[in-house]
Amino acid sequence: MLRIDILSAVPDLLKSPLEHSIIGRARQKKLVHIEIHDLRDYSTDRHKKVDDYPYGGGAGMVLTPQPIFDCIEKLASERVYNEIIFTAPDGEVFEQKHANELSIKQNLMILCGHYKGVDQRVRDELITREFSIGDYVLSGGELPAMVMADAITRLLPGALGDAESALTDSFQDGLLEAPVFTRPATFKGLEVPDVLRSGDHKKVSQWRFENALERTKKRRPDLYKNFNKKN
Repeated sequence: MLRIDILSAVPDLLKSPLEHSIIGRARQKKLVHIEIHDLRDYSTDRHKKVDDYPYGGGAGMVLTPQPIFDCIEKLASERVYNEIIFTAPDGEVFEQKHANELSIKQNLMILCGHYKGVDQRVRDELITREFSIGDYVLSGGELPAMVMADAITRLLPGALGDAESALTDSFQDGLLEAPVFTRPATFKGLEVPDVLRSGDHKKVSQWRFENALERTKKRRPDLYKNFNKKN
């Protein structure tokens, strides 16, 4: 069973998303164990502070190293972690290939950044991977941590009702997913393409590939270019 430990200065931001939908059911089925750790529980400050002013001046606050070091060292003494991940705006962009890679690991830890970031000594000494989910600023790393946890968990065997579903998602083969339709076949005069109702699996597969290719070319020319390079 995959275990994910998430370290946060504001753990309440994480609780609700973990209790519902695919990730909630995966936890109930014991496909994944996700534990949230409040960094304030590890603070030696009498007011349980986990942040302080940056050296050199400037606006904002920085997560202090002591609670983070103590928390990570305690967890690392109990099990071996395959990766200790930090959510950082200057990290590697998190992609489907990373979710695939991490879904076959045994123990993962995610440290959520907050405020203006984290003391650099934490990143230098403890962190093994750093990921960003995009070129924009969020209030903290809790949402990126949830994005990564969800993307990883849905790939675990048994997490989805249809095991093939995750394999046909966008990005798995380097393309966006083709358009999808469901019943009714006719809605407000709009028709589902005949080929999808033909029962001819070979033609359906070809239609989906061609439309995935066209959609990717139009909406994500960068992905389209990379796909053509590889094929």
